[in-house]
Order: sequence, then C-alpha cells, then structure tokens
Amino acid sequence: MLGVFALAASLLLLDKMLRLFDFVAVEGGPIGVVFKMLGALIPEYASLAIPLGLLLGILLAFRKLATSSELDVMRAVGLGYNRLLRVPYMITFVLMAVNIALVFFIQPLSRYYYEQMEYELRSGALGASIKVGEFTTLADRMALRIEESEDDGRRLVGIFARVANTKGQVLSISAREGAFLATSDDPDTIILRLTDGTIVQDTSGENTTPRVLSFTRHDLPIDLPTIEEFRARGDAEREYILPELLRIGWSDDQPEAKRDASQASFNFRAVEVVMMLMMPLLAVALAIPPKRSTSALGVFVSIIMVVSYHKVNQYGEDVAALGRVDPILALWGPFVIFAGLILWMYYRVAYVPGGQAIGALETAFDKLFKRLRKLFKPKRQRIAQLPQKTELEAATAE
Repeated sequence: MLGVFALAASLLLLDKMLRLFDFVAVEGGPIGVVFKMLGALIPEYASLAIPLGLLLGILLAFRKLATSSELDVMRAVGLGYNRLLRVPYMITFVLMAVNIALVFFIQPLSRYYYEQMEYELRSGALGASIKVGEFTTLADRMALRIEESEDDGRRLVGIFARVANTKGQVLSISAREGAFLATSDDPDTIILRLTDGTIVQDTSGENTTPRVLSFTRHDLPIDLPTIEEFRARGDAEREYILPELLRIGWSDDQPEAKRDASQASFNFRAVEVVMMLMMPLLAVALAIPPKRSTSALGVFVSIIMVVSYHKVNQYGEDVAALGRVDPILALWGPFVIFAGLILWMYYRVAYVPGGQAIGALETAFDKLFKRLRKLFKPKRQRIAQLPQKTELEAATAE
C-alpha cells in the first residue's frame, strides 16, 4: 500500500514538475523554488494517492492469497470475506482520518502557499527577475546585463549597466564582477557592489567630452521594484478550511454564487473521503481471478474506476459551483451509483458460488488475448506446425 502511494504521488508530481521547471525558467527564478512549490502540492495529490494506494494494497494482498490457493483454505475453515476484511478496514479508518485532515485543513493552506510563491515569481522580485545574458530594466531608469552567474548568484561576472540619473545624465558602467548586498536602513534598496570596472558619464547635453572613470570598487544603489502585497487567503473556495466552508456555504449574508461554490467544495471533499469506505469491498471484488487463472485485469479495472470516479466528482463540483445543479445531486448521486455497483460486485464474489464481479470482462479479454497471441505468433513456429509429408509420400514424389 505504501509503495503504491509513493508511486502514484511521484507520477503526479513528475507531471507537474516538468511544467514548473519551464515556468520558473521563464520567470528567471531559482531552481529551489520548484521543489518548494512541489512540496506545497503534495497534500493535494496525496488526497487522491491515498485512496488509490489503499485500494491497490488490499487488492494485491487478496490477489496473492487467491492465486496461491491460500484464500480457498481460509474460506474452507470458516473465514469469510467479512472476517478477512477487519484489518483492512482498521487501516481504512486510519487513512480516512489522515485524508480528512488533508482535504479540510492542510490542503487549503498549502494551496494558498503555492499561489503565493507563484505570485512572487510573477511579480518580479529582483532575485527572480534578472536573467543571465539578457537586459533587465529596473525602476524604469536602469538597464542591467550579466554575462555569468556563479555560486548560486552570489558572484556575478561580466556586468554592464546603463543608468539615467535625475539630472538627465547617462552613466554606462562595466565591471569584471560584482555581487548584490542588502542594506539594513532601507529594505527597498539593495547595493550592487562592482569590482574592477569603468564608468562613462555621458554629458552630451552640456556639449562636453564624456568623462571616463576607472574604479577598483564601486557601490551602485538599486531601487527594488514595487511589489504589491499578495491577496488574503480565500480567493477560491478550495482555500477555505472546514469551519469557513460551513460558515460561508450556509450563511444568508453571503451571495448566492459564493454559497453554491462553498457547498460544492464541501460536498466534493466529503464524498471523496466517504468513498474510501468502499475501497476494501472494491478491492476484494476485483482481486479474485477466475479459477486456474492468474489474470491481472482486476488491477487495471480498479485504477480506471477510481480515476474515472474522481474525474466525475470534479465535473460535478464545477457544475454545482455554477449553480446549475444542486450539490447534493451532483456529487452524492454518482456516489450512490458507484457504491451500489461496488456492493453488487462484492456480493457476487462473496455470496454467489463461483461468482465473478467482472467474469464477462475476464472471458472477453481471455479470448482477445488468445487471438492476438495466435495472430502475432512467430512465423517459424507457424511453419513448424504445418503437417509433414510421410516417407511414402516423399518417395512417390521422387
């Protein structure tokens, strides 16, 4: 179960990681921000990976018992499926408590933290906006270009800056290397300390020759760009924790659209948690292959069913948030249908002699596999199976 959870969460994070690397590279941010943003997304992906890990963990355990005939021995001595599911349900209740904490409390806060880091990247804070090898405009009066960055940005090599001061003069500055330093008296200003360079002061407006100065060390003050404060938490319903959802969703003081969205978000999270009670039954129903068979079709079907149900719930939440369908009908309706299907499948396996929940699918896939194997059988084997001439036929032919 833990292995499946780690695998599912890793696959979801890897898909997001590629897009985050591209986004951070375009915005010019440090690579470390990618891993912080991925860490903020772990609770969101864990809310899907936990039920999937629970389902496949129980399914693979029962399938191993079934294929090794140990399950038949247990049932022969009086241990039914209901008895065998006691320990899986103990684990289920523990994971349900973890998932409740995730979807109702941790996930909203981590999502807000993710949005905040994304805003800081887009807003152009200095450490995340200067790109190596490109000109960057700062405070509408300075153009800065850096050839190389070493030691994670602590040492800058090949610096060129063009600064317009308040007197209308233009300074062209080039330096061998430099570094950014913070100032204690003014948090909105930092110092770019330059080493071994030249300053060309353009005074063409005064009809004089430009002055050229060489320096060993020069401190260039830079005004940080003005960054608006990030919004307060609660711009979207997924950023509300459980008490806030209950207060907003059933309050007469809130607009109808906000109430619908809050109720849809609450019911979506609740139905995702409650569905975990059905996972052990679904796992048992899909874990038992037909007799004298080692088919793993149930594993494939279980993943399809869980992911499809999750997508149906997401669609129901979106429709309910728009006020087109009542949240109870949009989210608990699919739950009732899905739970009824699972109970029927479990009943077929546990109480019908020789019953199979997906027996028709097993038969169809078995026939399809045999046809494909026969179709793609190596040509050498097909030739070897042709009838051979007898010695009498060969002699007659000669």
